[in-house]
Amino acid sequence: MSPAEHPFVRFLHVKKAFGPKRIYSDLCLDIRKGETLTLLGGSGTGKSVMLKLLIGLVTADQGRIEVDGEDVAGFTDEQFLPIRRRISMLFQSGALFDSLSVGDNVAYPLREQAKFTEAEIADRVAERLEVVGLPGIQAMKPSDLSGGMRKRVGLARAIAVDPEMILYDEPTTGLDPMNTRRISELILSIQERLRVTSLVVTHDLPSAYMVSNRLAMLAHGRIAVALPKADFWRSPEKALRDFIEAMPGPAPESRR
Repeated sequence: MSPAEHPFVRFLHVKKAFGPKRIYSDLCLDIRKGETLTLLGGSGTGKSVMLKLLIGLVTADQGRIEVDGEDVAGFTDEQFLPIRRRISMLFQSGALFDSLSVGDNVAYPLREQAKFTEAEIADRVAERLEVVGLPGIQAMKPSDLSGGMRKRVGLARAIAVDPEMILYDEPTTGLDPMNTRRISELILSIQERLRVTSLVVTHDLPSAYMVSNRLAMLAHGRIAVALPKADFWRSPEKALRDFIEAMPGPAPESRR
């Protein structure tokens, strides 16, 4: 296996239930270092739960979850702190602190690490806002921003600490086509610029096709199929065919 194919994250025979509702019966998936993998699946299949397992917001019932070869499945909240410095998450809502300015929102994870001077933090905040196409808005409040701008500020905060991996939870939900494309282009440019590993959860098939190296389909408590995007849409897997046919518009490559 070449270095580019080395798994940064591995889910190995993970099981998870919330009361009587079983989410995963046998979840197995490798996410390779430096790739962007997009996870598709119907509502309630557990896509966002995978993201939360990786940063310790949810605990697996059984199985292994490896980050760079280390099993984190049984970690305490304190043990997860260094993992959260390596893996950042863009939450679906942006999850900004409304009482803080945009600049302080982006600076928040930098101040938590307590290893940067205020001058260094100010420079990093300005640079990251520039990366997401929002220069000079540090003094604004989240309430002054559009939905697309909030997502981009959330992304600036996610990349502020130079993570090795970024988790995107429905990054284009609720956005108009122009902002949807802008966020997709940002995912691509950040992957290229920072060489991060990315895991994207989305229902947006055009965006998934645009940003991904590989795509995976979650159904019936397991990964039904995981393939390079050129092969993914041609897979005969029934869960994938049913998902695509249920979408309102044609998916890239899927209905040719």
